Amino acid sequence: MRELVRASNPVLISAVEALLKSAGIACVVLDQNMSVLEGSVGALPRRIVVDDEDEAPARRLLNDAGLGDELRPPA
Repeated sequence: MRELVRASNPVLISAVEALLKSAGIACVVLDQNMSVLEGSVGALPRRIVVDDEDEAPARRLLNDAGLGDELRPPA
């Protein structure tokens, strides 16, 4: 699994997840339920990860959508 985005902004996380899913790229949002533990303050970022083989197309998709600044550096 490769991390693409790490953010505390729920709108950004939702938008990235929707873009990836609409392109047929499976993704997982990690740390989504941590808000229960932190009291919904939004201090803990959520992470979007994809399978290793989907990393390149996912990065292209997010760059094309204008979200390239949100991408984590490649591992």
